[in-house]
Amino acid sequence: MILFSQGSSNTEFTAPEMRNALFGSLDQLGERSRVAAVPPDFTRCHSQSGPLMELVWQYYGKKLADVLPATGTHRPMSRMEMETMFGRVPESLFRVHDFRHGTSTLGEVPARYVREVSGGIVDFSIPIQLNRLLAEGKHDLILSIGQVVPHEVIGMAGFNKNLFVGAGGSEAIDRTHFLGAAYGMERMMGRADTPVRKVLNYGSEHFAGRLPVVYVLTVVGRNNEGNLAVRGLFIGDDTECFRRAAELSLSVNVQILEAPIKKAVVWLDPSEFKSTWLGNKSIYRTRMAMADGGDLVILAPGVERFGEDAAIDALIRNYGYSGTPAVLEAARTQADLRGSLTTAAHLIHGSSEGRFRITYCPGAVSQKEIEGVGYRYEDLGPMLERYDPAVLKDGFNTMADGEEIYYISNPALGLWACRGRLE
Repeated sequence: MILFSQGSSNTEFTAPEMRNALFGSLDQLGERSRVAAVPPDFTRCHSQSGPLMELVWQYYGKKLADVLPATGTHRPMSRMEMETMFGRVPESLFRVHDFRHGTSTLGEVPARYVREVSGGIVDFSIPIQLNRLLAEGKHDLILSIGQVVPHEVIGMAGFNKNLFVGAGGSEAIDRTHFLGAAYGMERMMGRADTPVRKVLNYGSEHFAGRLPVVYVLTVVGRNNEGNLAVRGLFIGDDTECFRRAAELSLSVNVQILEAPIKKAVVWLDPSEFKSTWLGNKSIYRTRMAMADGGDLVILAPGVERFGEDAAIDALIRNYGYSGTPAVLEAARTQADLRGSLTTAAHLIHGSSEGRFRITYCPGAVSQKEIEGVGYRYEDLGPMLERYDPAVLKDGFNTMADGEEIYYISNPALGLWACRGRLE
């Protein structure tokens, strides 16, 4: 059922239009007495889910019982992050997702189905897990709020990924991420119908039908002035809602280039990107645009660690971004990495497979640490002087000495690919 569906590549929703669209959709749902909301966390602050979450609170008031940010394996949100993203929503409503111990298993997607959708690449079952509060909380409405945008694990973010991964359990996160990595992210990104999405849709259809879930999906891009604009808003409870959002995201968030990029410079906002776990979007989202032998420079003043979680951080330091063959072999032979397939998938995603060079310029990680995981290192200060984010414009820039670079101010907002690499 579609409650609201509107957007185009040049639409720009105003705040009153967003409010009217959301309130009109919630009116159609009728009276509700116990509502849960699942917005993304601060790493998706540009999704415009924050203002929508505040509107949900205004609409339901005391009937809004729980707000569970979909942190997945990320660190819990800080109080400052919650205030920045969600405005006046009371702190007392927020719950913390525990992906290791706080979930229930709704059902198991059989191995034969996973094998079928992956073309035989993966041969294991995948549990569909959900935060226990949502699975057993007896809410009469669960609002899943989030942005549809190209994504390295599932093809297009949003929809039921927000629940079964963002509010999912360790085993489900491990296996879906590994499925996506083994299948190949360049076969996934920018596509709505992928093996991982099919697995999650199987879970929705077979195990989650009793849950009163309604999705609030945004498509966000930059306008002519370079500011964020909501290009589309889609509200409903089925896959058609997601399909429409994904279709629009292809035209809004995917940049098709006629020739490969020889040198790219990516800026990571320090308030958003504090780890390579998050900052490696600069690699995921540009890899299909990078030239063989090219250079990717990552300006990362906020990066202070590798993993969002201490155990995952230790695994990244131990195994490094060593490329698919080495990571798959380690996942097969080493119990610690085999027990964290999410990390194995991340290590695959973060490697260029030797095809182009990756240089990190972090704010609080040493040269020894960066080189220890397989990246090149440059000191941040001189690199910021040369590639000043306050001066550079998104797209091609020519430096004073004639060097041509392609600048990206936020890799989380899109996907960059050469024509022919994304069909």
